[in-house]
Amino acid sequence: MASSTKITKFLNRLAQEKSPYLLQHASNPVDWYPWGQEAFKKAKEQNKPIFLSVGYSTCHWCHVMERESFESVEIGQLLNQSFVSIKVDREERPDVDKVYMTFIQATQGGGGWPMSVFLTPDLKPFVGGTYFPPKDTLGRPGFTTLLKNIAEQWKSNQDRIVQQGSKVIEALSQAVSSSHSPDTSLPGAGCVQRGYNTLEERFDSTHGGFGREPKFPQPAIINFLLCVYGRYPSSPMGEGARDMTLATLRAMANGGIHDHVAQGFHRYSTDRFWHVPHFEKMLYDQAQLTSIYSAAYQISKDEFFADTVRDIVLYVSRDLRDKDGGFYSAEDADSYPSEGSEAKKEGAFCVWSHEEIASILTDTLPGDKTTAELFSHHYGVEPQGNVSSVKDPHGELKGKNVLIVRGSLEKTAVEFSLEVSRVKQLLKECREKLYDVRQGRPRPHRDDKILTAWNGLMISGLSHSSMALGDHTHLELAREAAGFIRRSLYREDTGVLIRNAYRDNLGTLGVGSIDGFADDYAYLIRGLLDLYEASHESSWLQWAWQLQGKMNELFWDSEGGGYFTATSHDPSILIRMKEDQDGAEPSPNSVAASNLQRLSAYLGRPVDPSPEAIYKTFNEMMSQHPVAIPELLAAFIHHSRTTKQIIIAGKKSSPDTQALLEVVNSCYIPHKILILHESGSNTFLIQHLPEIESMVAIDNKSTAYVCENFTCAAPVNEPDKLRKLLQL
Repeated sequence: MASSTKITKFLNRLAQEKSPYLLQHASNPVDWYPWGQEAFKKAKEQNKPIFLSVGYSTCHWCHVMERESFESVEIGQLLNQSFVSIKVDREERPDVDKVYMTFIQATQGGGGWPMSVFLTPDLKPFVGGTYFPPKDTLGRPGFTTLLKNIAEQWKSNQDRIVQQGSKVIEALSQAVSSSHSPDTSLPGAGCVQRGYNTLEERFDSTHGGFGREPKFPQPAIINFLLCVYGRYPSSPMGEGARDMTLATLRAMANGGIHDHVAQGFHRYSTDRFWHVPHFEKMLYDQAQLTSIYSAAYQISKDEFFADTVRDIVLYVSRDLRDKDGGFYSAEDADSYPSEGSEAKKEGAFCVWSHEEIASILTDTLPGDKTTAELFSHHYGVEPQGNVSSVKDPHGELKGKNVLIVRGSLEKTAVEFSLEVSRVKQLLKECREKLYDVRQGRPRPHRDDKILTAWNGLMISGLSHSSMALGDHTHLELAREAAGFIRRSLYREDTGVLIRNAYRDNLGTLGVGSIDGFADDYAYLIRGLLDLYEASHESSWLQWAWQLQGKMNELFWDSEGGGYFTATSHDPSILIRMKEDQDGAEPSPNSVAASNLQRLSAYLGRPVDPSPEAIYKTFNEMMSQHPVAIPELLAAFIHHSRTTKQIIIAGKKSSPDTQALLEVVNSCYIPHKILILHESGSNTFLIQHLPEIESMVAIDNKSTAYVCENFTCAAPVNEPDKLRKLLQL
C-alpha cells in the first residue's frame, strides 16, 4: 500500500487551523492549504489547478483515503508539484461543500465524502468524484493515475479546461436559478398524499424503515409521517403514518444501529435489518431522534420509547457535552482495537466476541445457566460472531458480535423461566458491566467542534424530551446549551451568529471566525421556540424573533424567494445556493417555514417573509418530488390549518398550572403553540399579543384557553376537561 511510505514529522499549514478534520491532515506530506486567499493567489501566480478535498473528521472513507493516498510521499509529491491542494471541513464550510457537491451530483449521478474535485485557479470545477483508491483497481483509475492525467491535460489543454470550467459554472447557475423560480400559486394539497403514498410503497413492513439497504434514520421523513398522523389522526392515512413510524422506531431501537451498551445511535445500518451499522455517532442524529422518540412516547404512551429517549440523552450529556454547556459534533467509527495497535478498525470500540461476554458475565441463573447465556440469547451473540462477511468486506468484524434484539423481553423471560421485570434488571446489570469494560478500550476520536446549527437541533430535542417525559434535567441541559451559544457564539452588537467553537489541546475554548449560515439561524430559532414552550421564559422567544429578523436580512432572496445557504459577502463562493432537499439534516428553508408559522401565531399577525413565499419557491420540488423534501411537507401540513394556540393563565409555580401543563405536554399536538401567561410578566408577548391580558385565572385556579381559527373554546381549569378538549 502507498501508506507504507508515510512520514509523520511533516507539518503543513493545517497545523495552524482549529477544525479537528483539518488538524487530522496537518502531518500529511501534502502541502495542504485551508480554503482562502493564500491558496487562491498561489494557484493563479503559479498557474496550477486546485485539488479540493472535502470531508469531515469522523468520515470513515475520508480516513481510508488519507491512509492510502494523503500519507503517501509519492502522492504528496505529485500533488505538491502540479497542484495547489486545499482541504475543507464540510461541517465548517457548508457553503463550499454545497457548490461542489452539486457539481459532483450533476456529473456523477451521486455524491458523498470524501469529495475530490479539481478546479481551475479561479475556482471553477472541471473533474471530480468521491473516494479514489491509490492505484488502478478493477478497471477503475487510481488516484495516482488521475493526478498524472490531469497534470498532463492541464499542460496541453489548459484553454479547453478553463472553458469547460466556465461552462460548468454557467450551467449550474442556470439550473439552480430555474429550479427555484417562485411559482404564483401554492402547491396543491395532493403533494402530501403523494408523499405519503410513496413512503407507504417503500415501507419495509417486516423490518421497518424505507427501501432496502443501507438504511438511515431519516428523521425528516419520520417527522413528516408524525405530522400526517397529527393532522389526520383517525383517517387511514393518519393511522398508517403512525404505524409505519412506531414500527420503524422500534426496529431501530432494537437494532445494532442503537448502541445498547454505551447508548446513542450510530449513523446508519449497512443492511435492511438495522443490524450492522456504520459506527460513527453524529450529534444531529441524536438531536432529531430525541425529538422523534419523544413524540412516539406521547402518541403511544409506551415506556419503550421513553427509555430510548433517556438513553440518547444519557449518551449526549455524558460523551458529547462540553463543560460550558455546548455539545460536540461527533464520535468516530474507527478506533484502535487495543493499546499499541498499529491500525484502527471500524467498530472496534463497540463490538464483542462471544468469549469476552462469557468471561465478563459469569453470574449463575436458575437451571445452571449464566447471565452470559441470557445476554447472548437476548442480543443475538453467536460463538463465531454474528456479522456476515458480506457486510464486513475488510474483515474488521470477523468473530465479533454487534448486539441486536430480534426477540423481546417477554420471549427471553419464557426461555429462561424468569419474570419480565427480572430479565429487564439482569440485562441492565449486564450492559453496565460491559460498559465498564469498554471504557478500558482505546476511545474513538471525538470531534469537539461545537456547531451552532447542531446545538440548535439538540436544544429542540432536549426541550421536546423535557416536556414529553416531564424531566427537568433535560430542560436544564437545553437551557445551558442555549446560554452557551448566546455567550460564546453570538455577537450581541451586530446580532450575528458565529458558526463554531473549539477546545484546543489545553482545553481552552476558542471561537471560530466563520459567520453563521442559514442552518445556524433556522435550527437555533426552532430550538429557542421549543425551549420557550418547555421553560416559559419569554427571553428565548424574544431572541428567536430577533434572530429571525437577522436571518431574513442576511439570507432571504427578495427576488426568487427562499433562503440562500450563505450570505453574499464571500467572493470565493461562485454560486449562492439554496438547500432544497431534506437529508440527514433538514433544509434551512423547511425549518424556516415552520418557524415563521409559529412566530406568526405568537405575534398574532402575519410575518414577512410569509411562509407561503417559501412554499411557492419550492412548489415544483414539493409537487413532483415530495419525498425529497418531507420536512417542508410537514410544515405545509400545518399551513393548511391555523395554529392551535394554548394559553395557560396562572402562576408558573402553582400546582394547578403544572397539572394543566402536564396535560398539554402529554399530548402530541404538532400544530400548536403553548403560552404560559403569568400576570405581570410576558412583556414581549403582551406587546405583540395584547389579547392574552384578558385571559386570566378563573375562580382562583389556573385556567387553560384553547383557540383556533380566531375562536376560543370555553376556558377550563380541570386537567380532565383540558385533555378532552385537546383530543377533539
